[in-house]
Amino acid sequence: MADAALLTESVLGWSIFTFVLLVILTFCWFYVRKYQSRQESEVISTITAICALAIALITSALLPVDIFLVSYMKYPNGTYKEWASSNETRAQTEDTVLYGYYTLYSIILFCVFLWIPFVYFYYEERDDDNVNKGSQVKNALKYTVGFLIVCMALLLIGAFVPLEAPVNQNSTQWEKVQFLFEELGSSHGRAALSFSISTLTLVGMLAVITYTAYGMSVLPLNLIKGTRSVVYERLENCEDMEEVEHQIEKLKSKCEDGRPLSSRDRRALQELESRLRVLHRRERHLEVAEKSCCARVGGALRPLKIVLGIFFILVALLFSVALFISNLDKALHSAGVNSGFIVFGTNLTNPLNELLLALQPVFPMDYILITVITMYFVITSMAGIRNMGIWFFWIRLYKIRPRRTRPQALLFLCMTLLLIVLHTSYMIYSLAPQYVMYGSQKYLLQSKVSWASGGQGNHTMGNVRICDADAPEDQCTVTRSYLFLHRFWFFSTIYYFGNWAFIGVFLIGLVVSCCRGKKSVIEGEVEADDSDMSDEEYLH
Repeated sequence: MADAALLTESVLGWSIFTFVLLVILTFCWFYVRKYQSRQESEVISTITAICALAIALITSALLPVDIFLVSYMKYPNGTYKEWASSNETRAQTEDTVLYGYYTLYSIILFCVFLWIPFVYFYYEERDDDNVNKGSQVKNALKYTVGFLIVCMALLLIGAFVPLEAPVNQNSTQWEKVQFLFEELGSSHGRAALSFSISTLTLVGMLAVITYTAYGMSVLPLNLIKGTRSVVYERLENCEDMEEVEHQIEKLKSKCEDGRPLSSRDRRALQELESRLRVLHRRERHLEVAEKSCCARVGGALRPLKIVLGIFFILVALLFSVALFISNLDKALHSAGVNSGFIVFGTNLTNPLNELLLALQPVFPMDYILITVITMYFVITSMAGIRNMGIWFFWIRLYKIRPRRTRPQALLFLCMTLLLIVLHTSYMIYSLAPQYVMYGSQKYLLQSKVSWASGGQGNHTMGNVRICDADAPEDQCTVTRSYLFLHRFWFFSTIYYFGNWAFIGVFLIGLVVSCCRGKKSVIEGEVEADDSDMSDEEYLH
């Protein structure tokens, strides 16, 4: 019976996994197709973008699975289930999750250091009409070698630097090198992979601070404020066109008698003519928006958008408060910088951690909430990138716009999301540290009670407690994600300060978003550096 129940649960698990995978792939296909340029679309770049985005979403979904599996091993009364009663069975389950992390993280390394750079340079080389397919592939591989060198360097550093020195300090140099390779073989390269992923997570931390923090503030406020009236915008745009046309006629009137315009007037005339072209294009876009069915549907859904925006801003504030309390807890109760600000359990009341623990008795509410939190970070990150575009310091490289996003921009978008997802696990751990470490596990604390009732005697009683750092090692199983996050203390230290920067950027973005007015109904669709060809592509 136990085997039959286990088989049924296994089939159900695989069915759910297949369904989630199909949903993720479908979403990625629609998302990439929505934003990619129809004129400059390339099959290889489209497939790469869809696959990379799917890998990012699948990796983000692994943390809730990790928490669910360690929690599913035990009953609510703190005892292990029959199938998880032996250490070997629990070890096999933990190794399955661990291998899942290794597989997805290895794929991410492959995407970031080989696949995406190769496709990016392959597409860049296509712009040269004189280059054939062979030279195109050769040049793309040549530029990709630099990324491979960086990847190999990270793997080597991670493989050797963290290892302990040989026990015998008088060993020869050859014996020390031999010891290092034996240690590397015994760990199967886990330290190397963990170090490489942690390094990429640092880059992901910068992306989270830039895009996710901004997206958490701009997405809900845009939903609450809505967009400006199309009719009012068209009226305002017509007035601007009349004003610019009047200024152009005024300048041209200076040369009616045959005299040439001065260099200053010529520059002013060119600027006015360029601005007039932009205004005419805005007029065409506003006319299409006014006739579009999406505008009418958006107006009908306005109350729902306001409710959704209020919900998103409340969630963002809850995350910020939880992150602040978690960082404050680390500052007050951890061993400091040299320990990576690691705190076992929680010493201050964390609202999000307490909410997840309170939802544990109502299966599966806590898992639904942790999944929603994970997807919330991904959605706000997409919103942040959508509104800001792809930046390198103060230089904007690409814009992300519906039906007009270049293939290179889509590749950068997916790579950025891959890096953001890597840091999301640590962000969620910071929001709810105890829950991410142990899930909903409980354990029995045996205590002896003595009393006199017609004589004296000692009796053993078991109290059910939520798993924390004080629990016996064999009674609570730590998630594999937690072990990955804290393999190197110096990365944890950097993540700690990154959390403070995230809170600061979120508050600044919230103030800026509150001060800004309603966005245009054609926000980001018309800009001065757009080509007329891309404009016609969008309108048709």
